[in-house]
Amino acid sequence: MEDAKNLGKVLSRYTGKHYFTVLTGFLVAYVFLQSFAIPGSIFLSILSGFLFPFPLALFLVCLCSAVGASICYLLSYLVGRRLVLKYVPSKVAQWSNEVSKQKSNLLNYIVFLRITPFLPNWFINIAAPVIDVPLGPFFLGTFLGVAPPSFVAIQAGKTLNKLTSTKDALSFSSIFILALFASLSIIPQQVTLLETVPVMGSQ
Repeated sequence: MEDAKNLGKVLSRYTGKHYFTVLTGFLVAYVFLQSFAIPGSIFLSILSGFLFPFPLALFLVCLCSAVGASICYLLSYLVGRRLVLKYVPSKVAQWSNEVSKQKSNLLNYIVFLRITPFLPNWFINIAAPVIDVPLGPFFLGTFLGVAPPSFVAIQAGKTLNKLTSTKDALSFSSIFILALFASLSIIPQQVTLLETVPVMGSQ
C-alpha cells in the first residue's frame, strides 16, 4: 500500500501535463496483469480512483478487467483446454453438459461469480473456455460483475493517503452493497427454478 501511495503521488504530478500517457500506461498495465493472472490489479483499481474522475475510473477498470480476462480466456482456450481434454475428457464433458443446461442463465452466473469471492478471478478466466462458456456472456458478465467490487476499490482510492492496507477499502456498508448485488444477480435463476418446479410436479 505504501508503494501505491508513492506511485499515486508521482503519477498525479504527471497527469496534468501528460494525461493521455498516464491513461495509456494505466490501461496497458491493467490489461497485462489481467491477461496473465498476475496479482496487483486491486492496487491499480484503488490508484484509478486517486488519478481519474470516478465515472471514468469505474468504466476503465471494468473495461480493462473484461478485456484482460477475455485475453486470458483465449489463451486458456488455445493451450489449457487441450491439456485438460487430454487428461480428464469425461469430467470436461460432464461440466460442459451442465453449462449447456444453464445457457440462459450464464450471464447471471458470471456476474455472481465476479462479485462474490467464492472463486478467484484467474480460475474463472482459465476454467470458462474449458467448460464451453461462450466468450460473449463471459465478457459482458465480467464487465458488469467487476463493477460493484471496483466501485468499492475506486471509492477507497479517493482517500488513498489514509489507507494502510487493501482491507481498509472494505467496510460494513461496502460488504452489504456487494452482498446485495450478488443476491440480485441470481434472482433470475431462482425465478427460472420456481417456474420449473410446477412443471416437474405435474409430470
